[in-house]
Amino acid sequence: MTTLNAVDTSPLFEPISLRGVTIRNRVAMAPMTREFSPGGVPGADVAEYYRRRAAGGVGLIVTEGIGIDDVASVDGPAIPILHREDSPTNWRAVTDAVHAEGAVIVPQLWHQGVLRDPSRSNNPSHLGHRPSGVWGTPGNTSYRDEVLERVLPDTVEMTDADISEVIESYALSARNAVAAGFDGVAIHGAHGYLIDSFFWADTNRRVDRFGGDAAARATFGVEVVKAIRGEIGEDLPIIFRFSQHKQQDYDAKFAETPDELAAVLRPLADAGVDLFDSSSRRFNRPAFEGSELTQAGWARKLTGKPSMTVGGIGLNNWLQDTFKNRGTTESINNLDEVMDLYEKGNFDMIAVGRALIADPDWVEKMRTGTPFLPYDRTSLDRLD
Repeated sequence: MTTLNAVDTSPLFEPISLRGVTIRNRVAMAPMTREFSPGGVPGADVAEYYRRRAAGGVGLIVTEGIGIDDVASVDGPAIPILHREDSPTNWRAVTDAVHAEGAVIVPQLWHQGVLRDPSRSNNPSHLGHRPSGVWGTPGNTSYRDEVLERVLPDTVEMTDADISEVIESYALSARNAVAAGFDGVAIHGAHGYLIDSFFWADTNRRVDRFGGDAAARATFGVEVVKAIRGEIGEDLPIIFRFSQHKQQDYDAKFAETPDELAAVLRPLADAGVDLFDSSSRRFNRPAFEGSELTQAGWARKLTGKPSMTVGGIGLNNWLQDTFKNRGTTESINNLDEVMDLYEKGNFDMIAVGRALIADPDWVEKMRTGTPFLPYDRTSLDRLD
């Protein structure tokens, strides 16, 4: 077991309010794709999986990515959805279970965009949606050569009708989220997926209002936020996940300077985002040369909105190291770094992913100073 040092984490156990929702503490379960919902329907095992983490002390649960009502939104047939007529009933068991343990839960709405692999899906003939028909220039990527050979050929640019339909699909899922008892909505706008591929100049080469400079490339994401805000009203929060890195190239950025980052994040904040979920490969890395501020810190500074950090809290490496079995993933205590950055104003919340999947009581152990369990790589292959 990993022994905890005497680190005062009590500030993370103070409540935080986002619009009309109060979260009991500042520790979230990060969204982690699980693919345990056959036919897109979450079962009793999914409800118990989330309930267990809520019982273990998490304040906020952001679900795994949930596909929206578009034939090309996600690939895996066991990825959950929220847009069918019976979806609110299917998800109600999950939200009720989490609420019974005192936690707040939001669905992360997801469109994979250029990163959808048609060969994995129930619709292999549908090539999917890309802002400009391009996948993105491969760089420091974890995709295998055979996958790149399959996905790299150009497709077609999204039409205005395509864009309008996808935005409405986000709105429909948001409407059903409220009906299912969720406490708000999270949007996946990171990692090279659809919204992020509009942010990134390499994948967005459009010459209409959705393309151009950084502010123009933010337009699609802004329209998605506005549509969701229109569906869920003014009392429920919207959480927006963003990143600089892409799965096409982990070294790529959509913003080379704080000004470019502001050009994207500020319109999102004005459109209705209440918390920026800053996903970085490591939570403690500075975002720009010449500044100690992390990516989450810059989001907070530039928008005036709360931010949440994620990326390797509780573990010795980053996500792809674990997924690709590079080295050994180990449970560690890096709470001293977490609290140092928190006290310096870099973020308002933390999100924990892999460590919390492996150790459902991770949050309560942090609160009480109880040693963490050793990391179990096989936990990613189970739902318990």
